[in-house]
This record gives sequence, C-alpha cells and structure tokens, in this order.
Amino acid sequence: MIPNTKLYVSERIVLLRIIDVLALGLGLVLCNQFLNFKYINILYAPFSKNTITLLAYYLIAAQVFEMYNLVDTASRFKTVRNLFAVTITCGVTYLYTPFLTPVLPANRIDILIFLLCIFFSVFIWRNIYIFTVAKKQFYKYVLLICGDDNMLKDLIYHVSHHSKDNAMYGYVSENKLANSDGFLDIKTTDINEIIEKNDIKELIVSLKGFSKEDEYNLNQKLAYYFEQGINILSYEDYIERVTFCVPEKNLTQHFYKYFNFSENHHNRLYLFFMRVLDVLAGLIGLFFMMLLIPFVLIGNLLASRGGLFYTQERVGAKGRAFKIVKFRSMVMSAEKNGAQWAVKNDARITKFGKFLRKTRIDEIPQFWNVLKGDMSLIGPRPERPEFVSELEKQIPLYAIRHVIKPGLTGWAQVMYPYASSIEEQKKKLRYDLYYIKKRGLFIDFKIVIKTMNTVLYFKGQ
Repeated sequence: MIPNTKLYVSERIVLLRIIDVLALGLGLVLCNQFLNFKYINILYAPFSKNTITLLAYYLIAAQVFEMYNLVDTASRFKTVRNLFAVTITCGVTYLYTPFLTPVLPANRIDILIFLLCIFFSVFIWRNIYIFTVAKKQFYKYVLLICGDDNMLKDLIYHVSHHSKDNAMYGYVSENKLANSDGFLDIKTTDINEIIEKNDIKELIVSLKGFSKEDEYNLNQKLAYYFEQGINILSYEDYIERVTFCVPEKNLTQHFYKYFNFSENHHNRLYLFFMRVLDVLAGLIGLFFMMLLIPFVLIGNLLASRGGLFYTQERVGAKGRAFKIVKFRSMVMSAEKNGAQWAVKNDARITKFGKFLRKTRIDEIPQFWNVLKGDMSLIGPRPERPEFVSELEKQIPLYAIRHVIKPGLTGWAQVMYPYASSIEEQKKKLRYDLYYIKKRGLFIDFKIVIKTMNTVLYFKGQ
C-alpha cells in the first residue's frame, strides 16, 4: 500500500471535476495554437462568458451522464459511452444557445474540431485516472471491529461489493469467520499498532456480541481514536452510506433510535421553494404534454387500441386518496381479475406502452396532479389503496412514507426497479425512508439528475 495516497469519495469526485475542467481547457488551448481553431479562444479570454458557459454545460451534462459515478469511472467502456453522450449533449447545446455563446463558426470544420476536442481532452485524462487513481492501492483502508458474526459478514460483504473506494484491512472480533481473511483476535491484537503502521483513517464498529470486558476496553480505545481524528462509523451508518437506504436491521420497534425526520419537513423556506418548483414544473410539464398528445394519440391508435388516458386511485400525504392521471400503457382489460402489481416484462403492457414506459412519457400527465398539489415533483411514489392496506399489515413502518406528499419521481424509483412482491416492497421502503431522513435540496437535485439519466438511457420499466 502506498502511504498518504488514499482518496476519499468526495475527494475523488472533486478531483475528477477539477481535472476534467483543466483537461478541457488545455485541449482548447492546444487547438487554438496548433489547429488554428477560432471558435473559442480560451488562451486570450480564459474567464469569458463563452468559456464559463461551456464549462457549466460540460459539468451539468457530465453529472447527468454518470461521469462522476465512481463505479462507472473505473470502467473504460462506460467512460467512453458516457463521455460520448456528454460530448454530443454539451457540444450541440453550446453551438445552438443564443446570446450565451459565440455565433456559429464560418469554417464548419471548427465544429468538428470543437466536438473532438471535448471528447479527446477528457478521454485522455480519464484513461490516466483509470490506470492510476482508480487502482486499489489508492483505496482508503478501513478496519472492522464487530462482535456479532452476522453483522460482521454483512459488513465484509458491503465493503467488498458496495464500497466505491474502500478496502478492508482486516476485522477485529472474538471469532474467525469461515472463508474470510483478515481475522484479528480481540484478545491478542494491538489495534493501536495496526492503525499507526497502516495509516488507517476509518473504523467501522459494532460492539454487539463482545463480552462486557472487551466492550469496556474498546470504548476506552475508541474515545482515544476519536481524539486522534480517526473517523468512526457505526455499523448502521456505514451500511446506510454505501447502500443509500435505511438498513433493514433498523426497521424494528426501536426504529426511533436510528431514524429521524429531516428538519426540512418543517422548514417553511424549503417547503415554499418546493411548492414554487412544483407549480413551475407542473406548468412546463403540461405544456410538453400538449405537444406530445398528437404523437401519443397516433401511437395509441396504431399499437394500443383504447383510451388515451387512465385514472386510478392512489394514497397521498397523510393517507388521503386522490386520482392519478397517466397515459395508458396497458391493455384495457389489464385488471379484469382485480388489482395487480406491475412486474418486469408484464404481458399486460402494450407494444406502444413499452415505449411510453421506457421513456417515462406515460408519467407526464401526472404533472396535473403536481400542479393541483396532490403530488410533488419529488417524493415516494404513490401506491394504490388495495396494496397499501396489505403492505401496512405485512411491513412495519410502511405508513411512514405517507408523512410527505408522493412524488412524480423519487429516491426509491431511481435506485430500485419495480417492486412486485412483499420483499421487494420492503427494499423499496428502505429507500423511501432514506429520502425522508435526508430530505433536502442536495438529494432532490440528485434525484432530478438520476431521473434524467433514466429517461435518456431508456432505463424505465
């Protein structure tokens, strides 16, 4: 392991953004100098309106197309795929934005040079990143301290499979796990020495399962490590950090120990801002719906005979029912046998309906519900009363998701596919509760970006 070279998640993303901008700037300078590129002369005006607009477009497009997803950044294929989408989106938007950008170049070859410059400037740097910073020797090594075998297995699994920049140095416990390397016996291990020699900056801890004597000794040591600036995470906090959902073990009668509502639920400024955003989004969404109706109507007549819209009762905030509006994507007799969950590759979905769902066009009429105030732009997806009654009986805490308005899109929707069973609904609930716990502008922005990514990459079901 190379000492003093480990990067934290936020540092990696900041590094990617900064070097992306510098690489793009350097590429433009080289084009100015050696290719007689005149469209943007960054060498003489590095902080001009034209330059700042280009960098803003690039960073927004890069965020939408997962250029800062640490899993994707380690893959050359995904990097090329995402960068191509960013280049086209950023380049074309920049070329055809009036007032903010230069007029189209008289020499059309400059347009090709411009697009190639965006792509190859970042492409070269990202390949350097893949073969250097993305390697495991730059990972942050963590030490696990856990006395419960099941929780320890869970931690080892998540560090190995879900962590984007962590590697496990070892685990301190009373028992050695089968098929797991790195065992450090709590009775004989000098934790201080391991931390100092290996520059470990993070401990993931659960004292459950340790004897009272070991628990007391560990508490004393943990206080000292905390004073030394070592980051200490509980089992629950770490699982939540890497999975972006509330841990299943927290959904018990003692949930209040781990789960709290975001302060933004009572922040009037945040709520006012979100309502203004909902009204604006509702008006814009309905405008686009009017433009799309002729095309949807033709597609419906050709490949999805029946009504254009359909309404359905859903459960909203505080358990109040309302009628949701959508473009119809299933056959007219979809529920002749009663209410059913939608599943992947559902046979009831028409050929045209599959397109509507893939592109999420079927959801656009719900902007009417957003404008009325039945729904918000962002929140847990509303479920049908028949399903809610069943789910509340079988899933503890399910009703908590009704504390806020349901949303057109939400954290569970962008992080998890359609749920068609009780177990899948439990998983989806954990994402909804995570949103309720973390609710704020930052996670709202992430949901909007992930929703755009879902639409643009046709990830809808």
